[in-house]
Amino acid sequence: MLSIELHAAQRDECETIENLMQFYLYDFSEWLPLKLAEHGFFNHRPKPDYWRQPATQPFLIRVDGELAGFVTVDDDTHLDGAEHNISYLFVTRRFRGQGVAEFVVSALLSRIPGQWQIFHLDANPPARRFWARVMPELGGIGLSVHQRDVDGYPCTFYRFQTPPPQG
Repeated sequence: MLSIELHAAQRDECETIENLMQFYLYDFSEWLPLKLAEHGFFNHRPKPDYWRQPATQPFLIRVDGELAGFVTVDDDTHLDGAEHNISYLFVTRRFRGQGVAEFVVSALLSRIPGQWQIFHLDANPPARRFWARVMPELGGIGLSVHQRDVDGYPCTFYRFQTPPPQG
């Protein structure tokens, strides 16, 4: 059985997330017209201001002690009343299909109570299947589904509330 860890990234670990962002963008280039720059990397500007925002919470994912991805939560929401948003979720291909992403989402939702939105591009079939499967199980109170465009791309949004941890 895999040992999956989700830990809050420290300021000096944000560079690791920036590096992993190239793999995230590589995967996304299958569904969005992302182009490689002449230097061989995707044109992704580091986001120091994003990492400094109080609502931005970056996490690193480790499986059996090995770096396996990242996830970030922020307050960049598109639905009225939503407080929290999963802005990026990336699990390396080696660990996909083994329950890692589901564990990560469950852990986040149990740690951060409140009004959530989670969304995916409709053009991304793996994300569409993943969220359609896990949201009924993990979605919390008042789960609702919404269709909305983001930057001209059709997206599916899940909105719900998670209760405070039981003390």
